[in-house]
Amino acid sequence: MAFAPSPIPSRTQYVLEAVKHGILTGGLSPGQALVETELATRFGVSKTPVREALKTLAGTGLVVMSQYKGATVRTVDAAMAHEVYDVRLLLEPAALRRTLARRASLEPARAALIRADAAEDRAERSLANREFHRALYLPCGNPLLARMLDDVRDQAALVSTVAWAAEPSWEREAGEHREILRRALAGDADGAATALHDHIASFVQRAFPEGDHA
Repeated sequence: MAFAPSPIPSRTQYVLEAVKHGILTGGLSPGQALVETELATRFGVSKTPVREALKTLAGTGLVVMSQYKGATVRTVDAAMAHEVYDVRLLLEPAALRRTLARRASLEPARAALIRADAAEDRAERSLANREFHRALYLPCGNPLLARMLDDVRDQAALVSTVAWAAEPSWEREAGEHREILRRALAGDADGAATALHDHIASFVQRAFPEGDHA
């Protein structure tokens, strides 16, 4: 007998998504303590799903677990930012080339750009921008490559959240996204990959100059 999946997420998933949203929208600041009892009261759950959610978020790099300090929102510095973006620089342009070689549909990327332009707040714009990048690499034909990029998505979003709080530069990034998509739609794999590489590199260098990178 088949059962339809429940539309109600588990308590752990609910807490995980709520805390992640808080971190990636700046509602929870880097370095802020994540106290299990406080979160359990806030979300109306026991401490167990909170603990499991925090462990999962620690695995994705958004939360740091310490024996003495407990859980805190991960702080972003130049070293962390460059580590994450170095991975993106190595993998994303290569994935985009594979996507274009397979002639995969770029309609999801175009739709994400439209959502980003229509976004009413930073959180919505950040989510749309993340979906734009994912739409470029997800159809690359190599599930492992796509998963590796998925694994750094949250950390990259945390970097951009901190950077945007200091200097809102999303209009510049939006223009770069449009140029990447224009070249991709024209079938210019080299041009699109180069534009993507330059886009990723220039963002992290502006936000966290190399001189600050230990």
